Amino acid sequence: MVAGSKRARGGSGRVKLEEVARKANVSTATVSRAFNEPGKVSEEVKQRVKEAARALSWIPNAAGRALASRRTHIAGAIIPTLDNEIFAHQISGMQTVFSERGFTLFLGCSNYDPKEGLRQADAMLARGVEALAVVGENHPPELFDALNARGIPYVVTYSYNKQSSHPCIGFDNRAAFNRIASHLLSLGHRRFAAIFQPDANNDRVRERLCGIRDALAAAGLEIPAQDLMMGPSTLEFGAASFARLMAQAIDARPTAIVCGNDNLALGALMAARECGLEAPRDFSITGFDDLAIGAIPGNRAGSENPGERRQGKRPLNPRNSGNGRPFDKRGNARQ
Repeated sequence: MVAGSKRARGGSGRVKLEEVARKANVSTATVSRAFNEPGKVSEEVKQRVKEAARALSWIPNAAGRALASRRTHIAGAIIPTLDNEIFAHQISGMQTVFSERGFTLFLGCSNYDPKEGLRQADAMLARGVEALAVVGENHPPELFDALNARGIPYVVTYSYNKQSSHPCIGFDNRAAFNRIASHLLSLGHRRFAAIFQPDANNDRVRERLCGIRDALAAAGLEIPAQDLMMGPSTLEFGAASFARLMAQAIDARPTAIVCGNDNLALGALMAARECGLEAPRDFSITGFDDLAIGAIPGNRAGSENPGERRQGKRPLNPRNSGNGRPFDKRGNARQ
């Protein structure tokens, strides 16, 4: 009985596609579509096929599938850090939509090192990714050259620049922080400080600082060099920076503090409580990212919401993808 079963399976003991089709009472082509092009199969049939595959412990052979279809159904994303939850939200949105279209998402982390980002991209290209998403434009030209040479569609996320030569899905960092600073100016603030993450290999941070400087310059103001704090994107650095700012004479202290993200703003608010100070009674402070923890009473700083999860889903919106394929070089349906 066992020997006969093995012979029916080519002597390997492995379940074949035909057996799954037989158990699910569908054709082998339908089984293939259920895994490769799930959008073309009804939910009822897809569920039947997957239940049959599970019952037989059958898993599609990715290498064989790629060879037969000349497609890998793999997409890639390279983010700068795993330490910030905003990128987790973005990846979650991407994975949800990719999964719905039968794609597997590969994730790489550059740790804000452009060379490492390039290595991650090269590794993904070697494995046949069909599309790639990166954060920001601060990447070596070789990365974009490699994508263009292979005709791989890609998109720059978390940034938007009308002058960019790359397809972008995101927001204008410079305009966002110009708006923040302008709002604080409208409240009557004239003494400003900023607590920011490092700007090395981070075009988003540089643009945000430019936005603040533009708004202040228009009002004849600037942030004193000693009041621009730059360091790790942590609660601890936010707290230490705030304490240092408040150690100044009262008439020299900033009344408005712009933070590069919510982590830094929350750290500053923690230090404020220890100093007996309270926002907005004693000072105004803004963050960025609209993290959930910022909504807790006592943690509230003005915060912009850049819509990370929407950024993850936007390039894969049905209006921007077609035929089961991801976006093209301009963010449109790849035919």
